[in-house]
Amino acid sequence: MHFSIPLEQMSVEDKLQAIEEIWADLVGIPENIPSPSWHVNVLRAREKRISEGKSHFLDIEEAKRAVREQLK
Repeated sequence: MHFSIPLEQMSVEDKLQAIEEIWADLVGIPENIPSPSWHVNVLRAREKRISEGKSHFLDIEEAKRAVREQLK
């Protein structure tokens, strides 16, 4: 199915609302959203680092602070 969305006629708010509505619909059926083929490898590597004690975790406030520092 192909359809056209008049993006050039939509405001930023309208576009964001459309994105939110599409996302809300998609998350209702997560099993229908394919995972990229490389994703399983990334998850396995992360699990391995965790099991070997090589991962460092931040709480949400620390993570926000780290992101803000990188943006400076």
